[in-house]
Formats: sequence, structure tokens, C-alpha cells
Amino acid sequence: MDKYKDHTGRKKEVAPLQEAFEELLKAYRLKDKFDERQVIQAWPELMGRTVALRTDSLFVRDKKLYVKISSGPLKKELSMNRSKVLNLIEKQFGKAIIEEVVIL
Repeated sequence: MDKYKDHTGRKKEVAPLQEAFEELLKAYRLKDKFDERQVIQAWPELMGRTVALRTDSLFVRDKKLYVKISSGPLKKELSMNRSKVLNLIEKQFGKAIIEEVVIL
């Protein structure tokens, strides 16, 4: 019976939602921006409550994560440990998203 035949012209294979979402992000060239937003949202989880409470702002530009910290001693501590911060980000999100951390 052809009562419920698909006339949409869409692909017949079924793709998991995550794969379909990834394809959509790539098609519209939004993948990098989406990944950058994920890093920013995960900042409190990655760095802990103490750092998160003293973080005034976060933004990404040209694969660099800029972090503005309100505490002088914490700013110095993070500046000395930039490579550790970058390693935490790379471990969770991969190397291609953030290449450098700048403490402001």
C-alpha cells in the first residue's frame, strides 16, 4: 500500500540526532562558534567555584580564550599555570578549539 509514501525527497537513512546536528553546524559554518560557546559555558565546571566567582568575563577570538579575573593573586596564579588551563580545555573539548589562554 502506498498510502503513507514519503514524498519529501529527504535522505532515506536515519542519522542519530547528534550526527545530524554536527552536519548542520558544519553546513552553516557554525561549528567553531558552537564549540567556543561550550568552552565558555563549561568554565565554572573546568576551573571550580573559586575561579568562576572571580571571573569577570570570558570571550574567544581567533582561537584564544580571554579570561578577565577580578582577583590579583588569582590572576597571577592562572597566568603562571596557563598551560594547565589549556590542557584541561583540550582534555574535555579537543585541541582545535582553543590554542591559547590569555589572562586579563
